Amino acid sequence: MASEKEYEFDATVVILTYNGEQHLEEILNAVHAQRYGGTFETLVIDSGSTDSTLDIIAKNPWVRLHQIPNSEFGHGKTRNLGAHLAKGRYVVYLTHDATPASDRWLHEITAPFDISERIVAVMGSQVPRADAFPLLRYDVKNTFASFGPMHGTTLFYDDDFIQDEGVRNAVTFYSDVNSAARRSVLTGEIPYRDVSYAEDQLLGRDVIDAGYIKAYAPRAVVWHSNEMTILEYDDRMFEETQGLREVGIDVALPSIPTVAKLVVGGVLRDAVRLVRDREVTTKRKLHGLLVNPAYHVQRWRGVRRGVRSALKRYGE
Repeated sequence: MASEKEYEFDATVVILTYNGEQHLEEILNAVHAQRYGGTFETLVIDSGSTDSTLDIIAKNPWVRLHQIPNSEFGHGKTRNLGAHLAKGRYVVYLTHDATPASDRWLHEITAPFDISERIVAVMGSQVPRADAFPLLRYDVKNTFASFGPMHGTTLFYDDDFIQDEGVRNAVTFYSDVNSAARRSVLTGEIPYRDVSYAEDQLLGRDVIDAGYIKAYAPRAVVWHSNEMTILEYDDRMFEETQGLREVGIDVALPSIPTVAKLVVGGVLRDAVRLVRDREVTTKRKLHGLLVNPAYHVQRWRGVRRGVRSALKRYGE
């Protein structure tokens, strides 16, 4: 790994933007307010925004801006660019819709690196925004709750307890919406792969397969949920499923009877949780109860389309 003298900062916060005006000012304010014991810089890589994104960035002279044409953007490719442009020891990634939830976020996302040199990648937690539709709201909460308790850091590594692909997928799972990695590793042994989707899942696998450790930092929280219409959710699930298959992660085709059970069960569970959810207003509860069944149907419709679609695997 690189020596300490090679870095101007302890961390570089890299924010990828494309027409991200909705949350960007909130994100920049949250990053600027961080109480961090080290030094850090903020780098925004914009890929051709046509809204007010660039105007928002211009009002924050402490932000370093790097612009690329939209045609040059790639989920893995652009994150690699961020790592090479970064001047910090750790490269901390945010998407343009993920807002740090506290002024301790940067400390929490980088703290696990101090545990061991073998920890080279850290994933923070996500909390859904208040307007997230119920299916997404509870999916996000359940997903991150499964990685470990809020009061400690969870470490994931390769070992002989991994006996099947399902366990391996759980151990290697990685989301770079809110994440950090050692710059020396990203620019050296384990860069992001240049794929159209699921670049974070591949990075998680590459980290574990190389004998390193991936950490989950639950107190490094961001507000994040993908806002989309019912029709858009079908396409999103199709893209996610196809993307996972393209990088070699198998996804089973659920039968129609199985889908029916999953939809009914999911709708009922969400309804109970939504009615009891004190964080949601009565108006949003009523709206959620009305639209959530359609989201469940579209979810599995998208998954089935993704599993049955023509496949070109990464590297072919």
